[in-house]
Amino acid sequence: MRIARIDIDEASLSAPSDQVEHERKVAMFDLIEKNSFVPEGVAEGQGPFDLRLALEDNRLVFDITGPDFARKIMLSLAPFKMMLRDYRLICESYYEALKNATPAQIESIDMGRRGVHNEGAELLAERLRGKVAIDHETARRLFTLVNALVRI
Repeated sequence: MRIARIDIDEASLSAPSDQVEHERKVAMFDLIEKNSFVPEGVAEGQGPFDLRLALEDNRLVFDITGPDFARKIMLSLAPFKMMLRDYRLICESYYEALKNATPAQIESIDMGRRGVHNEGAELLAERLRGKVAIDHETARRLFTLVNALVRI
């Protein structure tokens, strides 16, 4: 089962940098191309699903719809605040390094960036456990979209 369409509530989006906007578009494209997304309680063969991401009352909202299926999942942002802040800071360092750092320095920062991104994906998958089953790559791409939504 999979996501066929993604919509991000434009009113929820913060004003992203060009790099964050690019990452968001790439993540959305990649997510549509390949993902594993199985909401709890769906029947075999049910789907594909449309996913709308938004922020409401300081919560991350996953509004999932599909054939004969609709569910809204709300997650507190509190567990994500430190992770998103760390990820944003290391991304800023990475983008700055691209301008004038050596390839070795860029690679080092990028390794750290990927590590924090993986941690964020694991946290997201953990918070969705029992609600939606996702694989690691789907979690990574969703974390990128969460980063585009949430400005802490």
